[in-house]
Amino acid sequence: MRWGLNTGLIVWAAGCGAAQATITPEQAAQLPAPANHAVSFSKEIKPIFEASCINCHGRGKDKGGFRLDTRATMLKGGDSGPTVLPGKSAESLLIALVRGLDPDNIMPRKGSRLTPAQIGVLRAWIDQGAPWDANVTFGRVEPANLKPRLPAIPSTTKTPNPVDRFLEVYFAAHQFKPPRRVSDRLFARRAYLDVIGLLPPPEELGAFVADRHEDKRDRLVERLLADNRNYTEHWLSFWNDLLRNDYKGTGYIDGGRKQITHWLYSALLTNMPYNEFVAELVNATPDSEGFTKGIVWRGVVNASQTPQMQAAQNIAQVFMGVNLKCASCHDSFINDLTLADAYGLAGIYADGPLEMVRCDMPTGKKAELKFLYPELGAIDPKADKPARLKRLAEIITQRQDARLTRTLVNRLWERFMGRGLIQSVDDMEKTAWDPDLLDWLAEDLAAHNCDVKHLIRQILSSRAYQLPAVNLGEQPPPDFVFRGPAVRRLSAEQFRDALTRLTGIGYSSPAAEMTLSESEQERSAPSIQGKVRAALVAADPLLVALGRPNREQVLTSRASAATTLQALELTNGETLADLLRRGAGNLLTAPAPAPGDLISVVYEKALGRKPTAPELQGALELIGQPAQSAGVEDLLWAVAMLPEFQLIY
Repeated sequence: MRWGLNTGLIVWAAGCGAAQATITPEQAAQLPAPANHAVSFSKEIKPIFEASCINCHGRGKDKGGFRLDTRATMLKGGDSGPTVLPGKSAESLLIALVRGLDPDNIMPRKGSRLTPAQIGVLRAWIDQGAPWDANVTFGRVEPANLKPRLPAIPSTTKTPNPVDRFLEVYFAAHQFKPPRRVSDRLFARRAYLDVIGLLPPPEELGAFVADRHEDKRDRLVERLLADNRNYTEHWLSFWNDLLRNDYKGTGYIDGGRKQITHWLYSALLTNMPYNEFVAELVNATPDSEGFTKGIVWRGVVNASQTPQMQAAQNIAQVFMGVNLKCASCHDSFINDLTLADAYGLAGIYADGPLEMVRCDMPTGKKAELKFLYPELGAIDPKADKPARLKRLAEIITQRQDARLTRTLVNRLWERFMGRGLIQSVDDMEKTAWDPDLLDWLAEDLAAHNCDVKHLIRQILSSRAYQLPAVNLGEQPPPDFVFRGPAVRRLSAEQFRDALTRLTGIGYSSPAAEMTLSESEQERSAPSIQGKVRAALVAADPLLVALGRPNREQVLTSRASAATTLQALELTNGETLADLLRRGAGNLLTAPAPAPGDLISVVYEKALGRKPTAPELQGALELIGQPAQSAGVEDLLWAVAMLPEFQLIY
């Protein structure tokens, strides 16, 4: 309910300039009669306020200078004077506004109007003195998922991985009996794609399946995590999306945008601890400043798109899991963040005081410099900019800011399982479907020096990760129950790198050259077949069709549903057609293999298995005997279109 209390917004006594409403006898006659019973604040008034008022006047918001946090703030009124006069409902501005005596100024502005019965209840409550239950407040609530919490690991079984211990309790509560783990072959494909973004080479897959050691899955995960270069070049795409880093596009030509590719590559290659990673982005070095520098847009842009405000928005979304875009223009309707919160954070990056601009209208007010969650620490407004940035980085990365680690845990859980412990991943004020699991993983990450690979190891070695994949559909049900990883589509980069494995046709040169130090070179082994991977090149039509974003905005999750553009590119796109044409030529290079052997090679590289007898027969008819280039090209296309190739099960 946005009560019209801005100065000059409503003046009921025409020409008098009075702030308080004067209701004429004729207007009073239009008011619904007061209810004729003793009104319960908690049962009758509180629901009205919650449904219609607090989005603009509660939880720290003060539209028109009016706050409904407590009885005292309500009685204080706003910019237009007192709103409620206890014992005098017919003279109270609140009643005039909700009744709509001024047809141009009816409250609430959005949503359903109050019914006559509700107005009658409000009148009776005011006439009875506007009593307020002492334990009720509509003030700003304590932020969720902010403080550290370390739950005890359940002792239900001797299962070695704590993730599974927590989930055993969860499964029991939801009466779900987990099925057997997936096969070794399926697990290996899933792990290779999730850790390094590549299909398992047939010889490595065969050796893994033949291995009889009980701990071979844990050892495989460990070996993949140790493949530093392929790990880096896979996770580069994930972080490029989050950090708005790309190789070409808006701002790069005229200096209005700066790459952080070399810094990011080095940070991933050396497994930089996550708290240090964040600190170097918040309090940037010359190599990492592109993230907070943002994009200097050409032409006229609104106040919510200045570089300082972009920095605030991106820090809030990427590291704290909250959307600040609404609050960059006005007090948010989707969370408790306010315009003052957004400008308080943006001002830390400004060279001078920032005037708050509400919906492109200057307010004449300056915001107090602060982090979104002042309880984590204060920013000295008198400090210079370098000192402010250093302090901001300290506040965000301190151990007491468990939102930082929870947000990363949630993002990686969604990455591997298809759906976050909290969904969506940019709404970390919500409650997780297993809060103990989220909190424990976050604290475990912090306790292990914010080692991201440790977190990945913890999740991938769990039995939960190894359950059969489930199909969640495009819109998971509201009563979601975790039963195993979701079926996921290969990312654009995974799909293209898989085609490189299959055809030997990769990219010829990277969009950004990596100059590695000696220590970094020691950590780095050659990438796939000496080919440049898709993460290191600018987007081509195939990558764009498969979901590579333009990275002008933070993107925390790519859509997994197939699109019309994707279907058109996969069936008629010249980029894919040329790749498969050249790939067929590669496979037929002398000495040309026998048709049956060629088909087996394609199936083993693409799907990790030999073709079945019907598949072999159909493929032989397709490629011809001896094998023809056009036929091999058709075989490659047919295999690449299989769900078994395109999906992670």
